[in-house]
Amino acid sequence: MESVYFKRFRMDADLQEAQNLPVLPPGYRFVAWSEGLLDVHARTKYRAFCNELDAIVFPCLGNLEGCRRLMREIRAKAGFLPDATWLIAWGRAPEDLQWCGTIQAVVDRAGVGSIQNIGIIPGHRGKQLGTCLIQQALASFQRQGCRQASLEVTADNASAVRLYQRLGFRRMRTVYKVVEEGTAEQRAAALASY
Repeated sequence: MESVYFKRFRMDADLQEAQNLPVLPPGYRFVAWSEGLLDVHARTKYRAFCNELDAIVFPCLGNLEGCRRLMREIRAKAGFLPDATWLIAWGRAPEDLQWCGTIQAVVDRAGVGSIQNIGIIPGHRGKQLGTCLIQQALASFQRQGCRQASLEVTADNASAVRLYQRLGFRRMRTVYKVVEEGTAEQRAAALASY
């Protein structure tokens, strides 16, 4: 079986300057990390990524159980940073509540804050929620004493690359993620059928 290579950018941001504090649109609110919300993060991550290119690059994002496993792995990392791990909710009453976005972060041994995943579900995109989540995480990194933040993004996700650049991230290096061709083709065919 042959392999498919996906180009990804490692991007870094300097955190020495003050970060803009996020302002969510009316009706939205940040929800801080708590252990009881791990599955909410996983379900929101799944809804944000299941029909996207990153579900081909990282097959775990294409199924709910994979997202649950990924959230448990992120939570178990030594540098997991609860203060930079957030959800965005819309609505106040339980019957109206929608989980719209998620971000998770860790800090490495060198003190670099690393955004693990950021996702906004399709019905809530285009409202600057991703910008707000990243700003919230970057401000949390600064409070923790981080002087630099990093993330990786699939190069073909041009809108995400532009967003990160607008928020001060710069491309530092290019890496390639290998995916077995059969896996990539099957997932691409499934995505195309939507």
